[in-house]
Amino acid sequence: MALNLEDYVATIKDFPTKGILFRDVTPMVNDGAAYREAIDQIAAFGREVNAELVAGPESRGFIFGCPVAYAMGVGFTPVRKPGKLPRETVSCRYDLEYGSNELHIHKDSVKPGQRVLIVDDLLATGGTLEAVIKLIEELGGVVAGIAFVIELTGLDGMKAVEGYNVFRMMTLSDK
Repeated sequence: MALNLEDYVATIKDFPTKGILFRDVTPMVNDGAAYREAIDQIAAFGREVNAELVAGPESRGFIFGCPVAYAMGVGFTPVRKPGKLPRETVSCRYDLEYGSNELHIHKDSVKPGQRVLIVDDLLATGGTLEAVIKLIEELGGVVAGIAFVIELTGLDGMKAVEGYNVFRMMTLSDK
């Protein structure tokens, strides 16, 4: 019997700030069968789009992206907050549902023409994924696909990934 992965998402009100309804994937990661199912689904999508590299934004993109890269037999490149990567980086500033941030990627982590699968846990406003797309394309990479576990409706995040091959496991309300 197939798992209903929505059963493994907790909802926390007013986190990290008042008025935010946070969707927590920790229960999914804590359950071996649910986590395996999520990773297997994303890896299957990555193989379909012929990804040669997986990129994941800090920090939940690491939680899903690293095992996806392992399952596919390809490398993983971290996309991190300022001051976390030791070599020369390129950066992109972006807006979040509840603030703004900046992401960095090593300048030599994506080769020109390399097909990259972007993996994250959630799409809300799309700011994080839009920043990762810009960084990969700035380095000459090709965004082969974008995969995330949850799309939050009502925040227009899909606009940020329009025109790209997208895989999402579930759609949940932001309310």
